[in-house]
Amino acid sequence: MDDYSAFVPKVHFEQISIKNLVSNQEYQRNLSIAHIQRTVENFDLYQINPVKISRRNGVNYVFNGQHTIEIIAIVSGSRETPVWCMIYDDLEYTEEADIFANQLKYVKPLLPYEIFMANIEAGNDDQLTIKSLVESYGLFISSSKVLGGICAVSCLEYIYKKYGFHVLDRTLRLCVGTWEGDYNSLSANMLKGIALLVVAFGNALKDDAFKERVGKFSSREIGRIAKERKAGSLGYAEAMLQIYNKKMKAPLHWNKLYTTKSTAPDDDFYTEYEESDFDSTENIEADNI
Repeated sequence: MDDYSAFVPKVHFEQISIKNLVSNQEYQRNLSIAHIQRTVENFDLYQINPVKISRRNGVNYVFNGQHTIEIIAIVSGSRETPVWCMIYDDLEYTEEADIFANQLKYVKPLLPYEIFMANIEAGNDDQLTIKSLVESYGLFISSSKVLGGICAVSCLEYIYKKYGFHVLDRTLRLCVGTWEGDYNSLSANMLKGIALLVVAFGNALKDDAFKERVGKFSSREIGRIAKERKAGSLGYAEAMLQIYNKKMKAPLHWNKLYTTKSTAPDDDFYTEYEESDFDSTENIEADNI
């Protein structure tokens, strides 16, 4: 009979009340209050993983899952609430620390495209709406840079959730009408830059004038001008506004762009990295949830 014991951890599972768990080891990171609050607001029972416990001298030490237990305690309103625990009985303190330090070393984070397509399969409304809108312009969601493909899916979701359907719609309309689906024009910085202009100036920004004036420059040229001004999508917005305003009898006022910028989240989060295999790994949490 084959022996597979070398591939199966020596653990057992128990439900243990949160009040009987200890998570104050020196190797652990500080609790993120922002992460806890965000997860509490979006609590999903099916996203909870077992808490990893090292039982030493009769004490249940948490070495993976400290955020999980705090989230459940808040949602349930009690530290009497039990959680499923994966218990190791044969670990030393140094082994716990080593496991904690290396638990994500060989984990491949989910890419935004993979998360987006999973949401499509799940039938989630936001992603289905975005996909339908993108396809209405003859474009498609892509995992790589190709003509007519958008791989900056995190940016699409950001614009949709932050500014709404109509801003994303107009952003795509201006982009496609100006550069006809060139993949460089569908970058995160370009899309976010156009969205900033749409939000800042509304109907004062004339679609035909934008396509005619800004369209005289290729998307690559816009990118080069942007890099000379500011990093991220604000640099793209500035570059396009500068071109749009040139020799315009009634130029758009720059201060409105900065007012919009000041009310938005960190503009540099959405960079060209979104179109590569690297992106924010916020969806991967060392503490399970």
